[in-house]
Amino acid sequence: MKQIAAAFVYLSVLLLLPGCWNSKDIQSMAYVTALGLDYKDGKFHTYVQVLNFTNVAKTETSQLGKNIPVWIGKGVGKTITESFNDIYSTSQIRLFWGHVKAIVCSENILRDAEKIRESYDMLNRYREVRYNILLYGTKVPLQEIFTKKSLMNFSPLDTIMYTPAQMNSQRTFILPVYGYRIISQFNEPSNSSLLPSLTVSKQGWQEDTKIKPMLKVDGAFLLENTQLTGWLSENDLIGYRWMQKKMQRSSINIFDNHEPAAALVLLNPRPKIRPVFEDGNVRFDLSIKLDAYLDELIVDLPKDKIESLAAKVIRDQIIYTYKKGIGLKSDVLKLDRSLYRDHPKEWKALHEKRRFLLDEHSLSHVDVRIHLLHTGKYKGRTY
Repeated sequence: MKQIAAAFVYLSVLLLLPGCWNSKDIQSMAYVTALGLDYKDGKFHTYVQVLNFTNVAKTETSQLGKNIPVWIGKGVGKTITESFNDIYSTSQIRLFWGHVKAIVCSENILRDAEKIRESYDMLNRYREVRYNILLYGTKVPLQEIFTKKSLMNFSPLDTIMYTPAQMNSQRTFILPVYGYRIISQFNEPSNSSLLPSLTVSKQGWQEDTKIKPMLKVDGAFLLENTQLTGWLSENDLIGYRWMQKKMQRSSINIFDNHEPAAALVLLNPRPKIRPVFEDGNVRFDLSIKLDAYLDELIVDLPKDKIESLAAKVIRDQIIYTYKKGIGLKSDVLKLDRSLYRDHPKEWKALHEKRRFLLDEHSLSHVDVRIHLLHTGKYKGRTY
């Protein structure tokens, strides 16, 4: 009888224990995949892009080309938390933030360093939001960014906004940046940051006779000490790509007598920066080695001529981008950061005299070496 009574008491206690009363079924939650931050009229305007993963998931029954709807929520508040609560008030179901893959900041919020810090504090304080999130800026209304899809009605998850390396690495130019990289740069004494900017291109693609706008990285915002110093277009940053060690491939045209002579694809840049100290100042020598292959040959040229012409093009592009950055008091090529990491004592002494060290003459020498790997299926007379 004692065992029966004990068992009865045990079962009674179990009945009083709460179960998983607050758990949510995965199909009963809305998954935020992208977040937009804007600031205007004294308030934060936040946008969330929500996708239904049952439509996005690739299964045997999924239909290629099927139109996948995108839901966008908007909230307004004096703080980011208040703007999120504004979204919650009409979301109907719980929002889950653990799948946020990209954050897009408007130009308005990038112009205010305090708002950048406030956004950084809130987002990284919240446990569901991860650090490995791609970060972008934009001059385009955030609703327009979040409604764009990929080719053949693929989901927005297949656009460049969510792609760590640009699509299939067929054209690398301005690589995306993870949020934790920007955070680490903000916390460094030499904290020049470059934030890729998204736009909507209405040229290039159409479905039958209907124009299909697509997302495009059109340039980058330049930040110094969390302060926005300006924006440079993709063409202005044409030399910056050769400083990115993770760049897989990018193409150039070479010229002979001011006419296109060939097109080359450049691979795996290996830049090295060497500071040179003289008379209390510092100058920088830059050397870059790249592999290449011939993509198109218009004028038959020998191998060494192709390599020398390509080296001149890249050298000119690097100097052009450097001068564009200097005009905005921005260290686009990360020369000052290299000085800080390799020669911290000298860096500190020089910065006690002036905050921004670089001028038009700071980049004293640029040496570019090209190694032509092959000329494609046609050998020609280049060998």
